[in-house]
This record gives sequence, structure tokens and C-alpha cells, in this order.
Amino acid sequence: MTSLPGVYRMLGKDGEILYVGKARNLKNRLSSYFRGSGLSPKTRALVAQIRDIQISVTQSEAEALLLESNLIKAHRPRYNILLRDDKSYPWIYLSLGQSYPRLAYHRGSRRREGRYFGPYPSAVAVRDTLNLLEKVFRLRTCEDSVFANRSRPCLQHQIQRCTAPCVGLIDEGSYAADVADAVRFLEGRSDELIESLVMRMQKAAERLDFEEAARLRDQIAQLRAISERQYVTEEGQRSFDIIAGRLSGGIACITVTTVRDGHSLGSRSHFPSLPDAYELPEILAAFIGQYYLDRDCPPELLCSVLPEEAGWLEQALAARQGRAVSLRVPQRGERVRWLAAALQNADIALGARLASRSGTAQRFADLGQALGLELPPARIECFDISHSQGEATVASCVVFGPEGAEKGQYRRYNIQGITAGDDYAAMRQALLRRFGRAVREQGPLPDVLLIDGGAGQVGVAREILGEMGLDALRIIGVAKGPERRSGLETLFLTDSTRRDEREIELAEHAPARHLIQQVRDEAHRFAITGHRARRDKARVDSELNRIPGVGVARRQTLLTHFGGLQGLRRARAEEIAKLPGISEALAQRIFEHFHEN
Repeated sequence: MTSLPGVYRMLGKDGEILYVGKARNLKNRLSSYFRGSGLSPKTRALVAQIRDIQISVTQSEAEALLLESNLIKAHRPRYNILLRDDKSYPWIYLSLGQSYPRLAYHRGSRRREGRYFGPYPSAVAVRDTLNLLEKVFRLRTCEDSVFANRSRPCLQHQIQRCTAPCVGLIDEGSYAADVADAVRFLEGRSDELIESLVMRMQKAAERLDFEEAARLRDQIAQLRAISERQYVTEEGQRSFDIIAGRLSGGIACITVTTVRDGHSLGSRSHFPSLPDAYELPEILAAFIGQYYLDRDCPPELLCSVLPEEAGWLEQALAARQGRAVSLRVPQRGERVRWLAAALQNADIALGARLASRSGTAQRFADLGQALGLELPPARIECFDISHSQGEATVASCVVFGPEGAEKGQYRRYNIQGITAGDDYAAMRQALLRRFGRAVREQGPLPDVLLIDGGAGQVGVAREILGEMGLDALRIIGVAKGPERRSGLETLFLTDSTRRDEREIELAEHAPARHLIQQVRDEAHRFAITGHRARRDKARVDSELNRIPGVGVARRQTLLTHFGGLQGLRRARAEEIAKLPGISEALAQRIFEHFHEN
């Protein structure tokens, strides 16, 4: 066994990855698992299931931390702490390489050419900032396809939130100056920006350009009002994150408060999945390792407790960010007050989660009692079918557990090869695909299966499950009530061994009925969203497929450039012909297709 740094993977009897860990010294770390005494119950339970250990040697400790994070996200091992809310933070995006750059909300990978400002802790923070920028600097926020096809100013110009560069009401030089001012504001250089605007206002007044001076005066007043509303730290223009952790009732809450250039941008709470008993230093170490390795990290992380292996984390983050990163617990001064506020936010978020979990658990317990189960169900799945007169049929499967919706396990099934509008065949195909795979791969099975439909759909489910030997599965049919009114549905219970159904009597306000309605409504929402997306895509594709000479690549080019079918409809033949791969004759053919009447 090597003494180099690296990552180890502990495997179970079927090759399942049970745990992924990192180590400065692989030999010492792995031998600590088998010392025989002093191990926690969690570690003893893990070691009892290990059948094999695989290692990957890395060049550095930072590389080990990164590899560990990637493997945890890819395989989601049972004994690792998992960061469940892994959506990227939103940003403000400023396009580059254009005469009139655009400001926009952005979330996701930052691959497009341009500048990105942030990250912001929530979409609300981004939209509030964009709202301020529109009022003060009046930059365009419209899509490029809309901008390229405007013939008159839009409503944003009429309410004085855009200078209408789309129709030439501002020259490139003046617009570039507004962009530069907005960039300084977003970089946190508000004081410098205000001083510059004051000087420009005075020069405008000296040359008797009172209209420009009045505009600059209003900008200065707005910026000063914004600066007064924002809380600025006494320590100047510093950037840091405050990471406050709380643990109660088997649930951990990590609240991250974002401070950039001395301004608080708000906070966001995360609830990592805990496989067993963990202490806060372990949880914070796992959270920071997974959270910051694929996003920007400020120079300082202020923590409520110091994470395990804090020194290693600092080195790994510094190597990843290209600058020093420190982790510490504030002891005095203003930062202690910041941390106290962050801990208060974590307490509130954790209390709300515990209350929600308690309510959901009560609903599950009530449903188990109504069904005569010895234990409350741990997993509920619901299937629904959505289509428009047989077009673009989609089946949905949503999953709920005692903690609520488990969206990572939702599935949609595009139904093909059936008679249009045959809901029974659609349900059969969806169930065969879902449970056929579960049987083959020994995947998870629900304790209760909800079918949004009447006796026919339930009969299909009973038949499919019976053929697969899943006789113990409880099936609940949710038939629509009179006039499809919510709360008046008929609920009937069956399983694959019965040839009839018995109606379940649940009071209108019973927790179990509310749970069934919630799961059914979520399945309906998920199905109809998928159906509409598939239907709209099919309609767009079929519209362009009718034009000779437009294949897959050209269709993609047209839709991407013009922002969809509506933008393409408004385009002139000359504009279409400018695209690569589109000849003048084909452009004219496309234009005539949309304007033949």
C-alpha cells in the first residue's frame, strides 16, 4: 500500500460504491479503518460491508480533494455526506464583442464570451440588481434575436429603462460609457463611479448642456440612494462567505451568507443528505469540499465551527482558485455579529425544515394506517399520462419520501408505437419500462404505487406487476371526482393478487388524502410539462421540415440565431441569407413559406 496522497473507494458485495474518501497518506488512512477499537458505530457498519477497496493515487492533496468531490457527485455513495442542492448560483451576464452589449440573468456553465458578475445567493438578488441597473444605466436586456428585429422602441424605452439602441436612439460611444459605468457599479466601485459622474455633470453644466447634466444628476442621486440602502461592512470592500451550520433531529442545515465588496448579497440554506450520525466539523468539511471546488470561492470563509482538515481544505481551494483561501472562526468584532446573524438564519431554516418533515411524516403515517400497513410507507411513486388528443404522449413518474419530493428520481417516458389516445397502452409501456428495469437491476421499489386514472389504468398496473412477481405492491387508483374538483376524487385500493378494488374512505381533510393529492398533482404537473415541451418541439421541427433544403443542422442554426420560430417568422429574407450555409434562394424559400398567405 502506498503512502502517497489519493482517493479510495470502498465497494460492497455487488460492486456498489459504499464510500469515497481522500487521504494525504493512503496507507495510514486505510489502516485506521481496521484497527479494531475506537471506531464509531457508523464506521463499524461501513467496514462490515466492505468487500473490496480501490485506490487512485493523485499528484497532490488538492487533486485528491477534487477527485473525491467528483466521485461523490457521480456515484452518490450511501455512506457519504451528499450536497443535495447542487444548482449553480445565478450571475449577471454582460455580453462582449457587440456594439451594444446586453445585460442578462444567467445560471449554468459560463462558456459564452462575456463578463460574469456574482455569484448571487438567489435569483431574487440578481433580478433586484438588474432592476436597479435598468433604472440607472438603461442598458438593454432583450434577447439578441429580438434586438436585431426591432423596428420601433419597446415598452422598456417608454418607461425610461432602456435607451433603445435597437433603433439607433443612442450612439455607440454613449452606450459604451453607460456600459463602463454599469461595470464599475457591479465591481463594487460605487464611490469611484459617483465621483466620476459628478465631474461629468459639472463639465456638462459648464458647456451649457443642461439636459445631460440633469440626467447625470439623477443618476448620482439614484446611486447614492442605493449605497445608503445597502449595508457596507466597516472593514471596507472585502469579500467573504459566512458558513453557519446547525444540526438537529438528524438533519443538517448549512447557511451560506455571501458578502461581496463589502455588501451583503443575502443567504442561502442547504440541507446535505446525512447517511448516519455525523458531527458538524465533518459535515462542514464535506460541504466545503463539494461546494467550492466547481465555483468561485472568496478569499475568506468564516465558519461557525472549524471544519475537519481545515488546513488541507485551504491548500486545495488555494490551488484551485489560484490565490490564498483561509478558513477560520471569527472571534471578535463585526464578523462575530455577521456570524450570529447567519446562525440565526440557519436556525430558522432548520426549524422550518423540521416542521415540514414532521408534517410530511404525519401524512405518511396516516396513509400507512389507512392502508393497514405495519409501518408507514417509505417510498411513494405516482404515474400519470399526458397528451393532446393523442399527440406527443408522455408518462411521468414522481417519487416522494418522508422528507418530501425526491426530484432526482423523477422520470419521464416518451411513449411511442401505440394508438393515439390509448391511455391504457401508454400506462402499460411506462410501467413495463419502469419496473422491468427495477427487476433487472434490483432497483428501489415503492411501498405504494399511485395511478392517476380509473379502474382501467389500475387494472393495467395490477396485470403488469403481477407478471413481474411484484405481488406485494399496494396500488391506489385516483379517479377524478365530479367536475374534476380537487378533494372529491375516488380512491380505491388493490394489489396484483386481487381481481377487484375496494374504495378507501378518507375524510376530506385527512392528512393521507392531502398527501395523495399532493403527489398526484405533482405527477400531473411533471407529465404535462414534459408533454408540452415534446409537442412544441415536434411542431417546430415539422414546420421547418416542410421546407425543402432545411435539414437538422440548418434548422438548429435558424432557431438558435433567431431565438425560435417566432423570431424566424419576423425575419426578412436578406437577414436569413446572412447565416452560414443559407443561400439566397433558400432564404427566399424560407421567407415565402412563412408569408405565402
